[in-house]
Amino acid sequence: QVQLVESGGGLVQTGGSLRLSCAASGRTFSTNTMGWFRQAPGKKREFLAAVTWSTSTTYYADSVKGRFTISRDNAKNTIYLQMSSLKPDDTAVYYCAASTRLVDLSRDYAYDYWGQGTQVAVSS
Repeated sequence: QVQLVESGGGLVQTGGSLRLSCAASGRTFSTNTMGWFRQAPGKKREFLAAVTWSTSTTYYADSVKGRFTISRDNAKNTIYLQMSSLKPDDTAVYYCAASTRLVDLSRDYAYDYWGQGTQVAVSS
């Protein structure tokens, strides 16, 4: 099993920045990829970004490319999501997820483990 704990959410004004963290523990060696998703009220869960542990290859949704940056610290088993130029539409619960796969990384079915989520609210 892999446990994921997100942190760093909060309330920020439009145009502001936040950095989310996700600490992984347990059988992390069994995973290849970590990703970030979000879900706003009444909406489907949305893929944001993913990064591979081994090569640090990154993938982004078009909706956040250029504003969000995913990174990982292998020594700490932690990934980050640096978010900038935040907009009210970015308000959602943000989830970290871990996958044993290297394909279909924008699909939530590809992920085996999920964190509990952290709330991000962007005020106008």
